[in-house]
Amino acid sequence: MNIFNKVTLQSMKKSRTRTIVTIIGVVLSAAMITAVATFGISLLNYMANGAAQKYGDWHVGFLDVPSSFVQERTNDEKVAKTVAFENIGYAALDGAKNPNKPYLFIAGYSEEAFDTLPVTLVAGRLPKNSGEMVVSGRVATNSGVKFAVGDKLTLAVGSRMTGNKKLGQHDPYLSGKETLVPQDERTYTVVGISQSPSFEESSAPGYTLITTADAGNKADSFSLFVTLKNPRQVHAYASSAAGTEAYVFNDNVLRFMGLSEDNVFNVLLYTIGGIVIAIIMIGSIFLIYNAFTISLNERTRQFGILSSVGATARQLRNSVLFEGLCIGAIGIPIGVIVGIGSIGLVISVVARSFGSIAYSAVPLTLTVSAPVIVVAAAVSLVTILISAYIPAKKAASTPVMESIRQTNEVKVESKAVKTSKLAQRIYGLEGTLALKNFKRNKKSYRSIVLSLVLSVVLFISASSFVTDMKQASERAAVVTDYDIGLATQDMDDSEMLQLYDKLKTAVGVYESSYQVLMKYSVAAKASDLSEDYWKSTGSHSRDETIHLPIEIQFLEDSAYLNIIKGLGLPAEEYTGENAKMIAVAQMQGNRVGERDQINNMFTRSSMSLTVAPETNGKPKMEQGQNVSITFVETVPPDTLPLIEKSEPKPYFFRVMVPYSLKEKFEPPDAQVAVKGLTFRSKNPAQSAAEMETMIQGARITTADYNLYNLNKVLDENRNIIFIVNMFAYTFIIMISLIAIANVFNTISTNIKLRRRELAMLRSVGMSEHDFQKMMNFECAFYGMRTLLIGLPIAAISSWLIYKGMVVGGADNIDFVFPWGSMAISVFGVLFIVFITMLYAVSKIKKENIIDALRDDMT
Repeated sequence: MNIFNKVTLQSMKKSRTRTIVTIIGVVLSAAMITAVATFGISLLNYMANGAAQKYGDWHVGFLDVPSSFVQERTNDEKVAKTVAFENIGYAALDGAKNPNKPYLFIAGYSEEAFDTLPVTLVAGRLPKNSGEMVVSGRVATNSGVKFAVGDKLTLAVGSRMTGNKKLGQHDPYLSGKETLVPQDERTYTVVGISQSPSFEESSAPGYTLITTADAGNKADSFSLFVTLKNPRQVHAYASSAAGTEAYVFNDNVLRFMGLSEDNVFNVLLYTIGGIVIAIIMIGSIFLIYNAFTISLNERTRQFGILSSVGATARQLRNSVLFEGLCIGAIGIPIGVIVGIGSIGLVISVVARSFGSIAYSAVPLTLTVSAPVIVVAAAVSLVTILISAYIPAKKAASTPVMESIRQTNEVKVESKAVKTSKLAQRIYGLEGTLALKNFKRNKKSYRSIVLSLVLSVVLFISASSFVTDMKQASERAAVVTDYDIGLATQDMDDSEMLQLYDKLKTAVGVYESSYQVLMKYSVAAKASDLSEDYWKSTGSHSRDETIHLPIEIQFLEDSAYLNIIKGLGLPAEEYTGENAKMIAVAQMQGNRVGERDQINNMFTRSSMSLTVAPETNGKPKMEQGQNVSITFVETVPPDTLPLIEKSEPKPYFFRVMVPYSLKEKFEPPDAQVAVKGLTFRSKNPAQSAAEMETMIQGARITTADYNLYNLNKVLDENRNIIFIVNMFAYTFIIMISLIAIANVFNTISTNIKLRRRELAMLRSVGMSEHDFQKMMNFECAFYGMRTLLIGLPIAAISSWLIYKGMVVGGADNIDFVFPWGSMAISVFGVLFIVFITMLYAVSKIKKENIIDALRDDMT
């Protein structure tokens, strides 16, 4: 070991507190980088495993290959496993509305294929023999042809040909250039409806139907799916092994390994990771840079003396970099261990919440990757070396005499330290001395203030983000009238009511109802509409007739009667053939300060209006009926999510009518917005599962309905907020710890560097009380300047976060000024500065005044 490294080690031992705090900063930095990287890998591994469970764990598929190709790939040493199914052939799809997909493609699965290529059923069961099949639900949604469980299909199965060339699923439909050559007639029974298989490309000409492979038939065409031992070779392997054969990648799995050709996802993935690492590195460089700057301030004279006896600038730089390597050798391994342990603890806490959001059958576990650990350690080391090199270069270039005299850090010109008489009167002698110190040593002062500002802005901004996320989740969640809902649009009313009678018997259901929401138009005189309405929509003529799009909600008679009773209205007037109707017709205030105010649309509380059905946005007034409507102050029962989204209106106008009057108002071509069944349940998950079974037994296909478990959606919202909170606050705490370590290091060392100055003040008669008073003024100045800069920046940052969320779609949230987090920041800043100053001053007070004055004197 050379003499410069020995001197460096002695200096580190001499300044143990600063060295330990710097090591703590490196530990925190390495821990954060390791934690972020490890969590990223764990999350991607979780998503990849979940995607493999849902879409299959294969990497590349060869869609139309002979048996010899299958055998060759199965024996390939690069392959972990293979699975294949028979390409039985194509059949024409009668009535198909999609001109690019006129066929049904029949796949014959083996037992291994069912395990490796998951079939996600939405109705029925899997086929048990070659006479049964599962139909893709996409046939109904994309082509308009509906199949139900129990249907029998007789298909002329054959091959697609263009000339002498046989076409497969990878070849798009060639209209007018290809023919379907039937080879066999087969009869199948539909036993299930499934989601579209993941291997079916959007350009494929046939909808996939799945049956079991027939052992008696020898197929001449297969689809082969390969899982590689090393997935990173997938692109090279596919291109070399395929030859002239067509192949597809399992991008659902590969994208989470960073191996897909989804450039948008890859850019997003690496951009987010890069930004987070950059934030950590900036905070860490700031801390470690300050630590080395302070270290060099202590060693300035030492460097000057070494330079005077022949040390070169390079040797001095290497001395500082050696110090960085020593600190890194201790801090980085500890940081890596702390990072893995802390993120493992966090993952164990949030694992269950992740399961309810994404893949319930796949556990989120800690994944420790050796390459990731090496990269995290390398990034931490680079952070240290950058932090050390900048001040080292500056120290090495400082003139020798200036280093020995130590005249480069402290300004003593009268103008630089001048204070006003008002400040002297306000602060007194002690406060003036504290203020002059800041003016003399601006670099150290600014460093401390910037460290504190950074922590304040990060803490308040992250807190505001979490507050906005909670608000958005709570308002989206919402109070609903039901836990489970079934929404449809084209289901027959009789079929819907038969299904309702079955579903309401599900376990846990204690309340149920049904409704139909239809689009209508109402004709009203302009003079009947309120001023608040016209302020939103513009000028008008009082004699003008206005046609307003409205909704009529036909409610189960008992539910409607409960609303009438709850409003205190006479039931006999609002029931029966010629009954009055109730309606809610309101709009939000449109002036500043009225955003939460609800105003009435009409000038009177009841009136006669003409309502007419609406088709394609146009009213059919010739079918209109004159009805008496009473406007009420109530909240109509929630509807199911609309199948077709309508244009937003500046008002809410809904008429509520008993379901028994639906036939009176419903024309043959009525435009139904949504029909729905709603249920309240003590155990929504169990009830929804039982309802799914009932619906499958009733032969309802995916094109006919959507079943919503609102309770599950609310749980997912709560879990998302919990996960966001966990990681946001973990990130805040670790960044704040870096900032605290920075402040502690900077303030304590700054006080230590002033030991001669402080000893001199005590030697001329400054009492302990006055000395402490001066230090308290310094604390106050640090805190006030930090808060004056940090709080406005944090408020602006919080506002920008709010605006960003509104632009991103969360327009139902209000801006909440972060008073609470600001109060915590004010207390935290003053507390950190006070405690640090108290520690540093206690060290100074223990020193002998004569020894302090004699220190470094020449």
